Amino acid sequence: MRSEAEGAVPEEKEPVDSADETADDSEDDGKRKKKQGSFWKELPVLIVVAVVLALVIKAFAVQAFYIPSGSMENTLQVGDRVLVNKIVYHTRDIARGDVIVFNGLDSWDPEVQVDEPSNPVSKALRAVGTAFGVAPNEKDYIKRVIGIPGDHVKCCDAQGRVTVNGVPLEEKSYIFTDPVTHEQNKPSNDPFDVTVKPGQLWVMGDHRELSYDSRSHRGDPGGGTIPIDRVIGRAFVIVWPLDRLGTLPIPATFKQPALEKSGAAALPAAPYALGILCTLPLAYLRRRHHYKP
Repeated sequence: MRSEAEGAVPEEKEPVDSADETADDSEDDGKRKKKQGSFWKELPVLIVVAVVLALVIKAFAVQAFYIPSGSMENTLQVGDRVLVNKIVYHTRDIARGDVIVFNGLDSWDPEVQVDEPSNPVSKALRAVGTAFGVAPNEKDYIKRVIGIPGDHVKCCDAQGRVTVNGVPLEEKSYIFTDPVTHEQNKPSNDPFDVTVKPGQLWVMGDHRELSYDSRSHRGDPGGGTIPIDRVIGRAFVIVWPLDRLGTLPIPATFKQPALEKSGAAALPAAPYALGILCTLPLAYLRRRHHYKP
């Protein structure tokens, strides 16, 4: 006969364990829901921080721009988005061949007419879109720098080329070529002959037959040139669409050493020559005084 102890059924721990697990699961669910809730509460803050950072970067370093017209084809197409370096000209001067974005407010008429938004919401959306390069800004232009202060820019030579300080530019690598007929624009259909004044730039679009550039503004006070202080920055890369991703380097023709040896390069010699001429009388008088009997 078995004892009572032997016949006793052992206590089962499983129900207790299941209860503990259920409690743990409930606690985990609560934490998960709490985390999800806090994420949705923090999301607006994160968005605001991201927008503020983007606006700070846009204001001081890099800004995206939307290309609204074909004035820079084939280099830039309508709808392209480019990034503009706003710091580079604090470390170096603007160079011939740079693709720049500048503000034409009060100096040039807009190339593209953009309808003014009719309500505050549309205006806010337009401002945000312009800031992030997804909407056009009718006051900003994008062109290529052809002449810098002191340059003598002329068109055309015997072969129909634009010359800078007497040096012809070979522009076939970037001037617009029709994708159907494969015909390329002439460097310019209109002749011009200008000397770029201090603080100014002579700029032209790569689609010469379509671009409303310095050639079209020769009747303006600046004679077609634009003020350097209106330059926003240098466009250095295409970021959208992705199949057009690429950089915007300075074409090789603008790296010709002869460009620097003439024109602007001759200007610094004048003050030195004037200084020497001014010192000759002083040297003569000093010599006479020294040898005076």
